[in-house]
Amino acid sequence: MTRRTDQNNYEESLNIFQAFTDLMSNAFMIISFFLLTSLLQTIIFKQKLESAAPIIIDEKSGQFQFPSGRAEVTPDLQKYIETEIIPGIENATQQGNVDFIQVIGHTDGQATRSSSNLDVGLTPAATGSQTISSLKAGSNADLGLMRAVAVVQLLQRTKGFEQVKFRAYSAAQLYLPSGKLATSNQSADDSRRRIEIRFIPQGQKK
Repeated sequence: MTRRTDQNNYEESLNIFQAFTDLMSNAFMIISFFLLTSLLQTIIFKQKLESAAPIIIDEKSGQFQFPSGRAEVTPDLQKYIETEIIPGIENATQQGNVDFIQVIGHTDGQATRSSSNLDVGLTPAATGSQTISSLKAGSNADLGLMRAVAVVQLLQRTKGFEQVKFRAYSAAQLYLPSGKLATSNQSADDSRRRIEIRFIPQGQKK
């Protein structure tokens, strides 16, 4: 009787050990699957970022300048955007991985010496019920934002972009074209005056 009981206990111990081994094996497979999925998502996300490199509209060529201290899009700048910039945006959005597009205005360090009316006029100008020319910049932050809004308005009127989400931002004189933080320099510098268009890929859906 004792031998049979011992044998039953031994067989039960083996069964428990086998079940525990199977459980650990399955857990390892599940963890490995999630790690592999996460790695693939990271790779795909990186590819999305690299496939939609930012587009820069700079003023150093002298052909696409905004009026000094203003944000109206000149005919030359409009033509350049329509012929050179819009095709690049179309190519990026057609890939289906763009959530929204940032349009960022950068200025040089020249001080602005007028009173701002953006608190009252910015939203009407952005919605088109007021003209961009009615805006007055009280700072380079104002000026960069005004110019970004002007470019966004032009892009939003483009056929096929009705469902594209654009967001206007200003970086003022804060960053150099290299991306480094600029030093305090109030001299005119057309290499710093630019519009940067960045494509923000779709995030992971939860």
